[in-house]
Amino acid sequence: MTANTYTASPRGRGTAPTARNPARVLRILLWHVHGSWTTAFVQSGHTCLLPLEAERGPDGRGRARTWDWPANAVEVPTEELLDTDVDLVVLQRPHELELSARWLGRAPGHEVPAVYVEHDTPRGAVPDTRHPLADRSDIPVVHVTHFNELFWDCGRAPTRVVEHGVPDPGHLYSGDVQRAGVVLNEPLRRWRFTGTDLLPGVAEHVPLDLFGMAVAGVPGQLGLEESELRAHEDLPQLAMHHELARRRAYLHPLRWTSLGLSLIEAMMLGLPVAALGATEAYEAVPPEAGVVSTDPRVLRDALLTFLEDREHAERVGTAARQAALERYGLSRFLDDWERLLEEVSR
Repeated sequence: MTANTYTASPRGRGTAPTARNPARVLRILLWHVHGSWTTAFVQSGHTCLLPLEAERGPDGRGRARTWDWPANAVEVPTEELLDTDVDLVVLQRPHELELSARWLGRAPGHEVPAVYVEHDTPRGAVPDTRHPLADRSDIPVVHVTHFNELFWDCGRAPTRVVEHGVPDPGHLYSGDVQRAGVVLNEPLRRWRFTGTDLLPGVAEHVPLDLFGMAVAGVPGQLGLEESELRAHEDLPQLAMHHELARRRAYLHPLRWTSLGLSLIEAMMLGLPVAALGATEAYEAVPPEAGVVSTDPRVLRDALLTFLEDREHAERVGTAARQAALERYGLSRFLDDWERLLEEVSR
């Protein structure tokens, strides 16, 4: 078992991963854009330089304040980047091309090696949406799912897929609360993207507990009673994991996302899942791990079965955990990234 892998007892919480010791340590500039993804990436052992601005805005928020990052994730004031040796830039948003060129005094792709991590599904005229780097051949576009690579038109840009890696929270499932858990961030603003409109049809038959950011107003907006939908506003991740693991099953209603990591976390916790058959869900959830369908009524019926048969729910949840660990474990993620970093930084 490698040093970066969580170890967990059958009912215990995984221990924190330790950053690797790569043979050649790179100095990598990247932005703290997606907390879950960055938390996995900084376990690589490379020196990860996080831009820091006084106001800690989205382009200079430095290290995470609510995630446990190792010491190799280093804050660098933006005014010092001109004098900082950087071996590679990890871009995640289109405007970071200009930012990195200005802050480093070197153009990514031309003067310093770079990759562009595409976290999101296309917007607009799907499936004809052109990627912002489609006319460039000097910066690989690294997709987090095969679904992303399939739907983005990346033109001349070379593409790779490095699927997500998720730190193992441990097998915490108890299922003693006879309700289904859901995790959505900003479900009112994102609405059809997150499948918020599907919740009333499920909650009419299956009581739901909704976790995430900006969820407090959801029951009122949907006209649902507490017996149908309860909101748990922005719990710390550890507390959310423990609370989610008490729910009998997990509902994943997202319509349009590369792959909601809350689904993988729920599976690693040991919950049986019912997932809308959109984007990458069919790849993430094998038949023994839960139910995937484009028909919300099928998901509702699956959740009812889990709620009524706790032993069945536990068996399916154990299979879900194993499937998630095998495909989305941190070791595989870091191995894939190490090979890519070596290739691009030569």
